[in-house]
Amino acid sequence: MMNEINAGILDSGANRANNQNSASRAPESKTLSKISGKTPTPIIQVRDLCTAYGDTLIHDNISFDIYQGEIFGILGGSGSGKSTLLRTMILLNRPKSGSVKIFGKDIWQLQDKRDLLTRCGVLFQFGALFSSLNVLENVGIMLEEYSNYPKSSIIEVAKYLIERVGLTPSAYELYPHELSGGMKKRVGLARALALNPEVLFLDEPSSGLDPASAQKLDELICELQADMNMTIVMITHDLDSIRDATNRFLMLKNGKIEFLGNLKELKEQISNLSKDNLFFSKRGERLWKDA
Repeated sequence: MMNEINAGILDSGANRANNQNSASRAPESKTLSKISGKTPTPIIQVRDLCTAYGDTLIHDNISFDIYQGEIFGILGGSGSGKSTLLRTMILLNRPKSGSVKIFGKDIWQLQDKRDLLTRCGVLFQFGALFSSLNVLENVGIMLEEYSNYPKSSIIEVAKYLIERVGLTPSAYELYPHELSGGMKKRVGLARALALNPEVLFLDEPSSGLDPASAQKLDELICELQADMNMTIVMITHDLDSIRDATNRFLMLKNGKIEFLGNLKELKEQISNLSKDNLFFSKRGERLWKDA
């Protein structure tokens, strides 16, 4: 049974690949392909979105699409509203106005949100692991809640996912306080993958990691997208992650979208952007000058 479950995780991803006319994988191409003249299929549609905390406006009437099968980055400086935007897309922060559609449905109008929640996975910035559960239990908890698998199969699926994200069996019985920052992120990623999501949201996945660990995590994200054919939405301020892992990205600034596109388009449009954003820092210039 275990082999059938593991095969199912990858097979359903392969089926999504066969059915989608969408983005090339990030390591192979930074641009969206258009197959037979057809435009890519939006899996997330944000329209005229406004968010606020009290009287403080965070997002001012922003609109964008995220296409099926791409790795899409949401970039911005500290306080630009990246995490608020993520929280709005995962039903944690109700917008002031506007809409967020995922799988063609306005998520804030859904009466039953269970189907949406089981089709999406989330890696929170600091892992959000349960401190009283070990690694196996943390990864398996989603399957206990949302599947009919027997306990023995849940344990085997959890082991498979833990090893798939690059951890060894020695981590199975460890508790969150015994894990490094990078290990916590990988455990959180394994848990986010437990229900084989069609959309995976990542909140600052490389935050707090050393450069080598951050690069390895970016590589893992690209591998997982290729294997499971998910759409991945990555919240980040890491310019290296934007360069190495995304097909397209947007840049938030002062409540608006400062830029939306890929690196080639950024280079073409750079002269039209305000000079006080991340793209004109020394690190930012390396991002687009080499595109």
